Amino acid sequence: MSDGHIGYPDGMNSEDLTALPLRERKKALTRQAILDAAGRLFEQRGFDEVTVKEIADAANVSVKTLFVYFRSKEDLAFADTGLIDAILAALRATGPDSATTRPAEAVAAVLIDLLHRDDQDPVEGIEGFHRGYTASETLQGGLARVWAGYEDQVTAVLAERAGTAPTPALRLQAIALIGLVRTLTAPETRAMIAGMDGRQARAALTDWLQQAAATLT
Repeated sequence: MSDGHIGYPDGMNSEDLTALPLRERKKALTRQAILDAAGRLFEQRGFDEVTVKEIADAANVSVKTLFVYFRSKEDLAFADTGLIDAILAALRATGPDSATTRPAEAVAAVLIDLLHRDDQDPVEGIEGFHRGYTASETLQGGLARVWAGYEDQVTAVLAERAGTAPTPALRLQAIALIGLVRTLTAPETRAMIAGMDGRQARAALTDWLQQAAATLT
């Protein structure tokens, strides 16, 4: 779900960005501006209805510059790794000495934080994700690869956390954890919050995520 503004690149904060050499800082900001513009347009109108030129114009760059940073429009759709990066960091932080020890609770906490941190109405945000990504026939193969890649990464972190090699049980657990993410924008969830205002939707989604996490190991 796009938050509708230009953020810091790749999880950086203002201090990280300032520490970069000027040339690298400009490149990072340009890349993020393109990424944010694409996300806004995809969620507003749908991936298939947006042209590369429109994205470039919205980011105040040329089409040639856009292709310096991204190989294709589909590449743009899947370039933001902020969510999976946050999930992996949360999973690595779980353990006996942390406030959250169960992986499912850690993933749910990331999603709940996103719902409450984002200034966008969650109903519109979820509908925007559907409009921009899951409703696009063009992106179905790419989405399947992204979800599979997320499962690979989560399986690896669960194995690292357990101090073992990846196992079928850990793969199954990873599939369930990514399923929690995917279900947040599923048709049933969209139907559940349809007609709610932002406050009601946040409360309903928070309650559902907490209940769902409690059923997962």
